[in-house]
Amino acid sequence: MANSNSSSYTTGMEETKRSTEVCLTFPPKVISPGLATILVEKDKDEQLMTYSGPRLHCQMVVIFVLTQIIHSLLKKLGLPLFISQILAGILLSPMLFSDRHSLVNISEDSVSVLGTVGALGFVFFLFLSGVKMDLSLTLKSGKKAISIGLLTVVVPLIFCMTTIKNLHPEGNEFSNKSFFLAVTYSGTSFPVIHSLLSELKILNSELGRLGLSAALIGDIVTLVLTVFSLWVKTGIEKGIEEALMDVGLALLFIVIVVFVLRPVMKWMVKRTPEAGQIKDMCFFIVVLAFMMSPRFTKLFRVYFLFGPFILGLAVPDGPPLGSALVEKLDPIISGLFLPIFATTCGLRFDPSYFKDSTKFAYHQAIGAVVTLLIKFVVSLLVPLLCKMPTRDSFALAFIMISKGIVEMGSYSIMNDSRVISEDIFTHMTIVIILVASIVPILVKKLYDPSRKYLCFQKRTIMNSKLNQELRLISCVHVPSNVSSIINLFNASCLIRDSSIALDVLHLVKLSGRATPLFIAHHKQKKTQPNKSYSENVVLAFEQFERDNREAVSVNVFTAVSPPNLMYEDICNLAMDRLTSFIILPFHRRWYIDGSIESEDQTIRSLNFDILERAPCSIGILVEGRRNLKGSNVRDPLASNNSSSYNIAVIFMGGQDDREALALAKRISQDKNVSLTVIHFKAANSLGPILTENDRMLDDAMLSDIKQSKCLTYIEKQVKDGPETSNYLRSIVEDYQLIIVGRRYKRENPQTSGLQEWCEFQEIGIIGDLLSSADFIGKYTLLIVQQQQQRTT
Repeated sequence: MANSNSSSYTTGMEETKRSTEVCLTFPPKVISPGLATILVEKDKDEQLMTYSGPRLHCQMVVIFVLTQIIHSLLKKLGLPLFISQILAGILLSPMLFSDRHSLVNISEDSVSVLGTVGALGFVFFLFLSGVKMDLSLTLKSGKKAISIGLLTVVVPLIFCMTTIKNLHPEGNEFSNKSFFLAVTYSGTSFPVIHSLLSELKILNSELGRLGLSAALIGDIVTLVLTVFSLWVKTGIEKGIEEALMDVGLALLFIVIVVFVLRPVMKWMVKRTPEAGQIKDMCFFIVVLAFMMSPRFTKLFRVYFLFGPFILGLAVPDGPPLGSALVEKLDPIISGLFLPIFATTCGLRFDPSYFKDSTKFAYHQAIGAVVTLLIKFVVSLLVPLLCKMPTRDSFALAFIMISKGIVEMGSYSIMNDSRVISEDIFTHMTIVIILVASIVPILVKKLYDPSRKYLCFQKRTIMNSKLNQELRLISCVHVPSNVSSIINLFNASCLIRDSSIALDVLHLVKLSGRATPLFIAHHKQKKTQPNKSYSENVVLAFEQFERDNREAVSVNVFTAVSPPNLMYEDICNLAMDRLTSFIILPFHRRWYIDGSIESEDQTIRSLNFDILERAPCSIGILVEGRRNLKGSNVRDPLASNNSSSYNIAVIFMGGQDDREALALAKRISQDKNVSLTVIHFKAANSLGPILTENDRMLDDAMLSDIKQSKCLTYIEKQVKDGPETSNYLRSIVEDYQLIIVGRRYKRENPQTSGLQEWCEFQEIGIIGDLLSSADFIGKYTLLIVQQQQQRTT
């Protein structure tokens, strides 16, 4: 292969002129005859790497292996995977690998194949980014988000143009593309900021929501300014008529997308049954439209990267269409094609151009750095003027200046298209690598959302008075959770003198959209007129509130967020509502014969997160077992003709058991509730014992129980765990609700020998025992953990 490159720059102000002479072999060699055949024939010209198929496979393997090796070293420093992908490309660049038959052969046909695969991934990424974005949220953004999003683009752009003008006063800002490049320096990328917030696990935090809203505004402003700069450049170079033609065709393209394609996709959604999946034919039609969008953008004279993105914006976000596109395409795009593209961007990096840069490239680099600094200052000052904490303001400022795959991909494509020169691309690559490396580390250092959960105020049931309103949160994942929670409160026979303020939080997995939602349903008509994520949940609890008027007040909320960040919504709501107790559904449900009806490990992970972070006490509700499939049996706590509900508390001592007993006393004040306290005492003094403080608090609480005539107190001497298990097995069928303390990592003589059989640590030894298949019964189980006091 012959390959010669020549580059010439006039004064740095005119178009970059590059001529490239390339020799390609026809017909191209794609599929090899096999390694064995090549070895047998021993033809020197027949090398395995001369075939594009095996060469691409080997290149992909080398890229992913090297990326993972680099990331395993850098992730300890807090650097993102994106940096490892870029560095892998730099290490595989022609600086180190220039042999014709190397795995990363730099011949034109090799680069074109690998680059095409990567570019396809980048275009898909832009399309999916548009699918995830919800432009309607821009109308609901607060003044703070609008101000940050707008000013962090416009003000740095003005400073950038001023700086470049002062550095080269005789230049024309538009003809030499300076205005267009200045827009790219000052622009904000919503996908990059969303990726950063997701990686730092602060997407649902207060700062994360503000950053996303500001990024959405900034991305739209950047898009408008970019298109405007291209039109201005066209007008100066080709005349006003050509510019007006571009404007008209671009507007026609948008009209077709908005008023033709989007209604068609909405029609597809309407034809999909509620909670059903989109038809495969509809899915393929949308993908086909995406594949054709670059061709249409060329016809309508729209920058080809904007076509897939605008088409993605037209797709209705969320289920069923948006979520189907994201769930089916995002894993292979984010996991395979996009990393290849990031690495190919690194392959383009050549530090030799850094030394031999033109004056124009240096001016652009200075302008980019000035823009970055001004963007940081503006992003910092606006939150400070809005009385935002200083650390949070600094964290937000770093978030708003973040750079990533969108900027890297844009400059790479502009470099390939001869819009910018290699030296400008080299400078921009260095800036992106530095910013993308520093920002995650500093944001993580400055902002820790769990700090606000360090509550020094006691928010427990023990510390709430009996005649005081008790504030609770009940979480709902699936419809069966609704009936379980309602039946739990019906069993407690709610009364006016001990009222409950119940906040119901319906947790919905974020799918097909990038921005989390938090909806207060008593305000839903104002905030979400076209969507109802929790209609059945709202109706059920409204009826429950009417049935228990003046004894309970209910507010229903919906949180649409990633499963691994749902704890943020729960803890934030608990902090805002001064909650004393959170009720979480258990992740597993059983049939009456002990077989598993359903299980969700994401719910289990969420429960662990809440147990570690919650600013109040917590209860995990294990639903009563159901009859076999096809049978229809009511919940053990459901209303029936019985005049009494039997509730048992298993007490062994400690703060969790005291909290469980306090809850039982609170919900058993009605005469129709029969409460039994079963106190297990060790028959010997062997094994761990309670502290003196715990023993005094236990005795004080039990003294009231022993003196009460409204409940039953049973004291049981046991030697070990098996004896405790045998006794519990004999009495569990007498109760509809059993309340126990979690007692995490506390093994007393009463539970000795049971720890090694404990399957679910989140519900403790006794909770795990009572929920096991050995205990046959229809009782409901509530495991209680008192508020954990944490230090900074």
